[in-house]
Amino acid sequence: MTLEEARLALEAGRTTSRALVETCLDRIADPAGEGPRTFVKTYADQARASADAMDTLRRAGRAPGPFAGIPVSIKDLLDVAGEPTPAGSVILADAPPAAAHAAAVQRLLAAGLVLIGRTNMTEFAFSGIGINPHYGTPLSPYDRATGRIPGGSSSGAAVSVADGMALAAIGTDTGGSCRIPAAFCGVTGFKPTARRVPLDGCLPLSPSLDSIGPLAQTAACCAAIDAILAGETWAPLPERPVAGLRLALPTNVGLDFLDAPTERAIDRAVERLDRAGALIDRRRIASLDAIDGVHARGGFAVPEAYAYHRQMLEDQGARYDQRVADRIRPGATMPVADYIALCQARPGIIAAFEAEVAPYDALLMPTVPIAPPPLAAFERDDTYRRLNAIVLRNPAVVNFLDGCAISLPCHEPGAPPAGLMLLAPAMRDRALFAIAQAVERTVTAWPQT
Repeated sequence: MTLEEARLALEAGRTTSRALVETCLDRIADPAGEGPRTFVKTYADQARASADAMDTLRRAGRAPGPFAGIPVSIKDLLDVAGEPTPAGSVILADAPPAAAHAAAVQRLLAAGLVLIGRTNMTEFAFSGIGINPHYGTPLSPYDRATGRIPGGSSSGAAVSVADGMALAAIGTDTGGSCRIPAAFCGVTGFKPTARRVPLDGCLPLSPSLDSIGPLAQTAACCAAIDAILAGETWAPLPERPVAGLRLALPTNVGLDFLDAPTERAIDRAVERLDRAGALIDRRRIASLDAIDGVHARGGFAVPEAYAYHRQMLEDQGARYDQRVADRIRPGATMPVADYIALCQARPGIIAAFEAEVAPYDALLMPTVPIAPPPLAAFERDDTYRRLNAIVLRNPAVVNFLDGCAISLPCHEPGAPPAGLMLLAPAMRDRALFAIAQAVERTVTAWPQT
């Protein structure tokens, strides 16, 4: 069920918030499902009480928002008053409780949405793979007999939506953490322009790159949740035809490491957009090369994460997922001069990028170049490091550029999941949603069998 379908059903009295919540809780509790690995905490009693309250308010014509009563999950990185914020770790499981809700959580509650639970994640959000040795790893809905990674770091967020355990999820995105799991789980994930959604009450990874975004079934679903998170008034997306859209497909960044299933899915999506009248310019985007140049001596995430974790690593380093700890520790040796040079170079690269892509409505590229690998493939540390770098490569670009981006599923039914990413400069979020809706209708219109 999309959020719009749920909204209309609630308004017409064809369903209730309590019924939606009970369906989600049943799926979470299914012993054959991924619920125990997807959620680190479930708010069953509170969700039922909130749902009943929203149903009463709706009957009285006093619903606090158009999506009041809809169940959503939140990533274990966001503060809920009276609870610790473990962030997928055991180190913070017994931390002092949060004094107040995170700003994003408070906005969801004010709009009448129902919190169904806290979702699992990569420890401290520092990986694109989605593995968590402390709480288990929820599996991608694709090929569960094999058992494939969900993508990270918002792993549980994506699985909660894919399996109908929530109608939408809140994740965070520092280098692709909403979009990677969306691509690996066959749902839609959005990274907003970071300044639009307050980070208050969200445990940091890299303050220069962090953002909070939604995962849901469609672009319109993500747009609805994004409006709530950003404190904006929701309205249906304007209709944009595909014909005449100007899209740039970078040839110098994004097409490396493509596996065969993802290449087929992306080629088919681009071909459909071509046939529908989109003007796709396959070209080199020079400003994207500059990002690799300034990252040669290190990026923002490692030194900024180390600044937060330094004392905890010293005191409790053995309790970390060592794959996460090993990524943070090099922040201790990054020269301050290199970090300052990175900060100084970033605005110029962003300005050059925005000038270079000004003629286009959006850029497009694969969200990640590969289908979700089997979980068993990550027993070797060198495999983890190599594949983590591959899945972060494309989505991390837009975080550095301080832009917005969305991942749309573009694979055929039954095929390995693949995401088509659309990205745009900062503050074009609303326009990007309308473009994404048009693209989505074109690339997912499969013949009925």
